[in-house]
Amino acid sequence: MSLLEMKDIVKEFPGVRALDGVSFTLEAGEFHSLVGENGAGKSTLMKVLSGVYPVGTYEGDILIDDTVRTFRTIRESENAGVSIIFQELSLVKELTVGENIFLGQAPAKFGVIDWSRLYHEATVLLQDLHLDIDPRVLVGNLGIGQQQLVEIAKALSKNARILVLDEPTAALTESEVETLFGILRKLKERGVGMIYISHKLDEVFKMSDRITVLRDGKTVGTQAAADMTRDQVIAAMVGREVGDIFPKPDHKFGDTALEISGLDVYSIDVPDKKLVDNVGFSVRRGEVLGIAGLMGAGRSELLSGIFASWQGRYSRKITVGGTPATISSPADAISHGIGFVTEDRKRFGLILEQTILDNMTLAGLQKISGRFVTDRMRETIAANGPMKSLRIKANSTMTIAGTLSGGNQQKVVLGKWLLINPKILFLDEPTRGIDVGAKQEIYAEINRLAKEGMAIVLVSSELPEVLGLSDRVIVLHEGHITGEFTRSEATPEKVMAAATGNQ
Repeated sequence: MSLLEMKDIVKEFPGVRALDGVSFTLEAGEFHSLVGENGAGKSTLMKVLSGVYPVGTYEGDILIDDTVRTFRTIRESENAGVSIIFQELSLVKELTVGENIFLGQAPAKFGVIDWSRLYHEATVLLQDLHLDIDPRVLVGNLGIGQQQLVEIAKALSKNARILVLDEPTAALTESEVETLFGILRKLKERGVGMIYISHKLDEVFKMSDRITVLRDGKTVGTQAAADMTRDQVIAAMVGREVGDIFPKPDHKFGDTALEISGLDVYSIDVPDKKLVDNVGFSVRRGEVLGIAGLMGAGRSELLSGIFASWQGRYSRKITVGGTPATISSPADAISHGIGFVTEDRKRFGLILEQTILDNMTLAGLQKISGRFVTDRMRETIAANGPMKSLRIKANSTMTIAGTLSGGNQQKVVLGKWLLINPKILFLDEPTRGIDVGAKQEIYAEINRLAKEGMAIVLVSSELPEVLGLSDRVIVLHEGHITGEFTRSEATPEKVMAAATGNQ
């Protein structure tokens, strides 16, 4: 009898089948890793298990101790012994450690929180996990590593029998990782079943009893970790070739458009932790440079550090068109001809409540509309160009951006930067969350821009996208460049090996 069995799980979103008949089992006291590329369906499967996606929104069965269970809420899943720790912590930094651990389930007497008992039980729980943390300290005063450990204590306060950890070490130092693994080994001895999601294959092989590989929303297979090699896991994760969705590149390279040396980017939460460490590269006019790497490798931080939009500490030397450049703000970057399509279009790329016109002219307003007085006619004429060339589906430039589909929103973000006529364009996950048709149109636009001489730096979590669009690929692993390949040299296996630190 398995502790947990998920049978033939199907989960669909509009136009996308995220999970296609996935099955998964977990034994008591087992450490079972779930691996796959970004978008393979790992987190979606765990959201089904944890009640984030309630019963009725998916097909298939969840069995715990051979009994079919249905969860309408996260609380119902927790009551059944399931606890999930997402990569983005759910702690309230303004509350104490003890308050966070027992949030929503604080011990009470006659309807009033029993603070003495709360802190006593929090102390016992922390000591049991060998965590030297004062339960009365505000969570916001702890380092990110200790916060991660508090999150685990919080999960165990709910008597979790099934513990899901989604990229738990992404923000931890090596010593904090060892502390975490020590705790997980103790939980294993107590019979807690653990599902571990990580792109770090060294951790996966160090801790796992079994490994399940997902690809494109399907179960590729499950094997004992002792019977698999890293190369076999990588091959199972990739398992596909670049298709005809990508345009045939015919780029003619010019002079070096951008050169970066000594790029260091530091964590916002852990100021001494480097997310990007002494990275240097160059990109030529007419070239698409792909930056590959797994989650937490430092790809987005790299672009933000160059563009001067990173909120933490960073340092680097920049040469634009052969001339040293000082870039201390995004405005400086724009003045040097650099555009940046950011990873999260809704937070950083668009003002959703504003029109297509207002969004599209935002980066180049002074150039388009005049320095002192807004010229609406000039703005409208300028915005109509990308509206047509990118085939944005909307009634007019006065349509509110938030009402558009994801693909059309992404085209508006791209159009915003094209209006400043950049020499260099950073694209961070340019097709995330959009359908295949919109992807093909954006791919064609990237190819066209490169043919016209624009230098493009492309970050994508989709390996086929990087391989299909790039003339050259550099690979990041934990903030370091671990590989560089020409288009002909870049194979899925080579890139994935470098991305997992096994080059």
